[in-house]
Amino acid sequence: AKIMSLQEPEKKMSKSDPNENGFITLLDPPDVIRRKIRRAVTDSDGEIRYSEEKPGVSNLLSIYAAIHHMEAEKEFAGQGYGVLKDAVADAVVGELEPLQKRFYEIRADKELINSIMQSGAEKAQRAANKTLWKAQKKIGFGPRKF
Repeated sequence: AKIMSLQEPEKKMSKSDPNENGFITLLDPPDVIRRKIRRAVTDSDGEIRYSEEKPGVSNLLSIYAAIHHMEAEKEFAGQGYGVLKDAVADAVVGELEPLQKRFYEIRADKELINSIMQSGAEKAQRAANKTLWKAQKKIGFGPRKF
């Protein structure tokens, strides 16, 4: 299922959405994720079911089902939108927590980052030299002497 905007559930979720409450980024803090999901557009009838006529509710159910790999509609039967939104927020926060933890661990490790940058720079230099040598050979320049 496609994940749609939290604010305009007829449109696909996109980080280019001018309304920042319409999408969740991988590094949104848990409180921001919860706020965005609590503000998600639903409807006024209060029934939790997957239906084309209920794009906001269907979107929340799709997000929940995508994380838990299960049919979500039955789990929320007879409950209110607040319960659904809290469950979706908990699921998203829980899913992103390990990724965010690892991201911040790596970001804090300056030696690792410098090592990766140095290795990348060396690979780029080798590739650039190879390309330059091929170009020089094609236009008739001999090998470079240092």
